[in-house]
Amino acid sequence: MAEHAWMNDIRALVGKQYGRVYAWDPVNTPMARQWCEIMGIENPVYADPERAAASVHGGLVAPPAMLQAWCEPGPLLNHYAPGSTDEYPYEALKLIEAHGYPSVVAVNSELEFDRYLRPGDKLYYTTRLDAISEEKTTALGTGFFVTFLMTYCAQHGAGRRTEDEEVGRLLFRVFKFRPAAVQQSAPAASQPDASAKAGKPAPRRPAPGVSDDNRFFWEGAREGKLLIQRCKGCGTLRHPPGPVCPACHSFEWDTVQASGRGTVYSFVTMHYPEVPPFDHPNPIALVELEEGTRLVAQLVGVQPAEIEIGQAVQVEFNRFDGDLVLPQFRPVQA
Repeated sequence: MAEHAWMNDIRALVGKQYGRVYAWDPVNTPMARQWCEIMGIENPVYADPERAAASVHGGLVAPPAMLQAWCEPGPLLNHYAPGSTDEYPYEALKLIEAHGYPSVVAVNSELEFDRYLRPGDKLYYTTRLDAISEEKTTALGTGFFVTFLMTYCAQHGAGRRTEDEEVGRLLFRVFKFRPAAVQQSAPAASQPDASAKAGKPAPRRPAPGVSDDNRFFWEGAREGKLLIQRCKGCGTLRHPPGPVCPACHSFEWDTVQASGRGTVYSFVTMHYPEVPPFDHPNPIALVELEEGTRLVAQLVGVQPAEIEIGQAVQVEFNRFDGDLVLPQFRPVQA
């Protein structure tokens, strides 16, 4: 595909470095503790001073995966800390959009950490426009993959540092595109399915990846059982299944049959892209089982506007494409 002439000026931005965005607050234990509570992390080096002091860290540290969170603007859009740059690091996206590519979807996010952050570290990051791909055509539409690299640094002055110290990086890639034309079909009663008309089989639901670690879960589902992995050493329940207990590191495990009752801990409604054969909009929930562990599953029998955090749900096992059985959850009356 020939390059658009207007892309020359946009590609000239590749490699441009945008100024600093400062964190509102230094790294601190209360924020780290709240983040851990939300994420379900119980490592004492993030919140318990005595146990952290006895660890290899010699004191409290912050979860590495919080790196991006420290410099976020908060609930107000672009509300950055004083001293932050006024430059707009995503100007390339705006320029591409002006030429008829209005949509954007995040593609991947990759974090790298050089060291643990400690309470008192004062952070900032800079942004570099790292790359813009050739024009690509995907199922979503036609557009450009645009890659940004954020470099996070701790300011000098904390501890014995006399210079700013690079502590991690975030690679963030998005697809800026013109949506593919979607042909609207007539209702099924008056018009057969397009794939059937063409003699093609109807789309099938993608099968889950089955391994030695999770095979018991899918075999249980076929029998109408919701099985959760349990550590034989300490009794900790874990899902998704894995080979090692995250609490005591034992390799020994068995399973417990859950009641299937739980509550909606969190949820998201997928509107686009519309991927056959799923219904749309498609509500997906993080369900907290009454046994204490959580799992992700599709909600059925409910409109997205009716879903509420804390809503009681019950598992049901539904069969698709003949041999695929999936646990899904349906709201129940209080």
